[in-house]
Amino acid sequence: MTDGSTEHIKRFVFSSKYNAQGNPQEEKLEVFIPERLQATYSFYTWPPAPVLAWFLWENRRELIGKRVLEIGAGTALPGIVAAKCGAKVIISESALLPKSLAHTKRSCQLNNLSFNCQVQVIGLTWGLLLNNLDSIGPLDIILGSDCFYDPSVFEDIIVTISYLLEANPYAKFFCTYQERSSDWSIEHLLAKWNLHCQIHDTSSLGQSGGINILDLIGSHTIHILEISKSD
Repeated sequence: MTDGSTEHIKRFVFSSKYNAQGNPQEEKLEVFIPERLQATYSFYTWPPAPVLAWFLWENRRELIGKRVLEIGAGTALPGIVAAKCGAKVIISESALLPKSLAHTKRSCQLNNLSFNCQVQVIGLTWGLLLNNLDSIGPLDIILGSDCFYDPSVFEDIIVTISYLLEANPYAKFFCTYQERSSDWSIEHLLAKWNLHCQIHDTSSLGQSGGINILDLIGSHTIHILEISKSD
């Protein structure tokens, strides 16, 4: 890195009094994320990322053996959690941001993930339906943390997701969305691209590990969305 910012390591702990099978047995996962606070937004773990990561952790039984793609990964906390829980994960960041892509790889290396076995890191730019989308192969789950941060990118994201779901009609897109303006909405884009959205309840998120949801989201309003192809 040549941006002059100093890296520090943030530690995230995911725990539960019950194992993945629902039996009383304490389980814990530690993930270490490098951050550069003076760099661009993709070098920092924004509040929606731990929310999505906890959602994945509490549903970790459903991740085993699944093929997962994270888009706009940045520091890649959700994708790393998915890989640690037994999924085969492709983590992507914009091909137009080589430093961000390198930092995503750094996050994976710091957590001792095996490249081309547990995880792959690729360049994928929203809205550009290039050949690498076709080479991704079958998907079960797509992840996105705080991708809808600016209305100018909303349709690029939805177009990309629509394309991937067309190729993988039984896949689901799970994303965390932080409300920043009451005027912002993706509802019309979902209708335009024939997509259905379900909002997941977050009120009990983290309780299995003794976490209060307010400790994760602070003063923000964050939703977990599940987007799929309409019937």
